[in-house]
Amino acid sequence: MSNIEDLRADREQKIALLRSKAVDPYPATANITHTNEAVIADFDNLLSTEEVFTVGGRMMAFREHGAIAFVDVFDGTEKLQAFCSKEEMSEESFSELLETMSTGDFIEVTGVAYITKRGTQAILMKTWRVLGKALQSTPTEHYGLKDEDERYRKRYLDLLLNKELRELFVKKAEFWNVTRDFLRNKGFLEVETPTLEITTGGAEARPFATHHNDFDIDVYLRISVGELWQKRLMAAGMPKTFEIGKVFRNEGTSPEHLQEFTNCEFYWSYADYKDGMKIVRELYIEIAEKVFSGTKFEARGHSFDLADEWTEIDYADEITKQTGVNIITATVEEMKEKLAELNVSYEGGNRERLTDTLWKYCRKNIAGPAFLVNHPKLVAPLAKARADGETVEMFQPIIAGSEVGRGYSELNDPVDQRQRFEAQKDLLEAGDDEAMMPDWEFVEMLEYGMPPTCGFGFGERLFSFLAGETIRETQLFPLMRPKEKGEGNDSDDSHDSSVIK
Repeated sequence: MSNIEDLRADREQKIALLRSKAVDPYPATANITHTNEAVIADFDNLLSTEEVFTVGGRMMAFREHGAIAFVDVFDGTEKLQAFCSKEEMSEESFSELLETMSTGDFIEVTGVAYITKRGTQAILMKTWRVLGKALQSTPTEHYGLKDEDERYRKRYLDLLLNKELRELFVKKAEFWNVTRDFLRNKGFLEVETPTLEITTGGAEARPFATHHNDFDIDVYLRISVGELWQKRLMAAGMPKTFEIGKVFRNEGTSPEHLQEFTNCEFYWSYADYKDGMKIVRELYIEIAEKVFSGTKFEARGHSFDLADEWTEIDYADEITKQTGVNIITATVEEMKEKLAELNVSYEGGNRERLTDTLWKYCRKNIAGPAFLVNHPKLVAPLAKARADGETVEMFQPIIAGSEVGRGYSELNDPVDQRQRFEAQKDLLEAGDDEAMMPDWEFVEMLEYGMPPTCGFGFGERLFSFLAGETIRETQLFPLMRPKEKGEGNDSDDSHDSSVIK
């Protein structure tokens, strides 16, 4: 029998021992009166009053020294040491603790505030109660989980053992809270729009397809947070709306891209892209100050300060500056030759994909903060055209060599929109899976009239940049391939910190 099997068998025997004593190893209720955090905050008062209180949590360490024992209890707020001795507990209760409990188990401890001989703030255990037995032992906090695949598959252990990781997700929650509060304070109404769509409007990306059995139709998971739906709300007389929700794109994975992620989009009637640039800069600075306590960052080899002036970078001029290619006049073959010279791979050989690939090559050299402006019309089928007829009123915040948002003066001319959708339809029929699906009912809505509107969207990529992590690391449970049949699922018990198994 392996060491892992021995340890599991030992834990199963302890469960059986508890049951033989008519003790439920998995009770439904707890009698906790204080969090560990509250005990530590009020420790001096608890010590002086000798108030009896109850804490509970997971046993992170368990050490026996003859007639005494020490248990480190973690409840998700703080870790608190419980000091156990035969003098303070009945001999039967003390022996049962040693015989039936292990690291990783959940325990309830009742006692009083106590300072150990080493000066550690603790709870002097009077009584205890099992709250949940673990069949597998957890790695030590010192060792943790080192293998990336195991870290993501067993995220519950990764979070348990890594305080900095837990704090990262507290920050991520605050990131969205600050965003929500900012928009609400600006008068935006939070809305919910469909996740299943007949056409995936609002972005250019390959969708996930599924089938609606009741209607017997194919539908898609949305690739934007209700862009075409929120613009319908502008036509409906709701002047400011926003939504924070999941989007899905059936594309490749990279440090900046995943197939499922959270986005925010807002729409603002009677505003244009210049208004949008002002409010986005204000929003990003507020996020930086309230979530990260400052506006200076280092990410992806770049340093930037969001409080600096945000320069405007012309899309075509920047590509010409960095590559020598004029995307307005260059032929498709000339663009392909330049990409080959730069050793840049790309998918699709139409002008739109080649233009976008050239820009993506250039953007990695821009630290920001900056706004990319004056995009060619062909890469923005929902944006209002500028006076030159070739470019659009669009803006994208650029930091650390990447785009962290997209906004524009929304196209509200139904004739122009129909023509743009026809062009996207031609791209789809030519095999471009990332071209935008036409939504003819949206065009019909525009025929009824939509006011001038600014729309903007950004995703959790911004959080990952500011946090200095990959987007995969900033997701609680990133998607994993299933393990092949026969691959092990057992944790590495050789690193168990417990003295008593």
